Order: sequence, then C-alpha cells, then structure tokens
Amino acid sequence: MSTARRDVVAVRGIRARGFHGVLPEERRDGQDFVVDVAMTIDTRPAAASDDLALTVDYSAVAAAVVVVVTGESVDLVETLAARIADAVLAEPLVEQVEIVVHKPEAPVGVPFGDVCVTIVRSRDDRRDTIRDEESAQ
Repeated sequence: MSTARRDVVAVRGIRARGFHGVLPEERRDGQDFVVDVAMTIDTRPAAASDDLALTVDYSAVAAAVVVVVTGESVDLVETLAARIADAVLAEPLVEQVEIVVHKPEAPVGVPFGDVCVTIVRSRDDRRDTIRDEESAQ
C-alpha cells in the first residue's frame, strides 16, 4: 500500500535521559536526548468516527520512546533511532515513521547548535528485518 496519500501524526520534543555514547563519561553520567516522531497513518477512519482506537495513541508512542531512550545503552545515536523506530512501528496502524534523535549535549569539542540523526523506516522494512533475523538463527 502506498504511503504517498497518507496523513502524519507527530510528537515532537520528547525528552528523556539516556546513557548512550561511545565515551565512558556519556555512559556513566548520561545526558538528555530529544526525539521527534512523525508517523504516517490513514487518519480517515478515526476522523469519521471520532474513535481513538482507529488512530495512533500519541501518548503511548511517547511513553514507548522514553522506555527506549532510558533503556539499554548503545554506542550510536543511529542504533538508538533504529530501536525507537522499531518500537513505534509496533503500533499496528503506523505504516511509516520518521525518527529524529537530537543529542544536544554531544561531546563535539566546539560550540554547536545540535547533533541529530534522522531515519525513516516503514512497516515493510520492519518485516524484512524480522525475516533476516529469523533466517540467521
């Protein structure tokens, strides 16, 4: 199914403290991460019925993002973004997701405004990943 004609539900600026990074002090001290989530879904059934069950519950999505950010430490922001995408795509009505993970306290060594990683994943990407993992076992 094409996502070109679908709608977007977004939650921006989700903040949580995580212990991610390649440097020991990042894993020891942690830092705040800010996550933007844009989910492609068909909102027409929910709009027609005014029924939350027919759309994505953005409070549940925000809570899932916080669980990932505050969970298991990873070295790369790219890995964190991919894990967040997987969590969001677990929502049955989400067809595609764009995740932006901001790391405003990154140890860059010079003054900067923001470090972020943006990824786009679809439900088909998730199915392919699951099949690849099952094949490898």
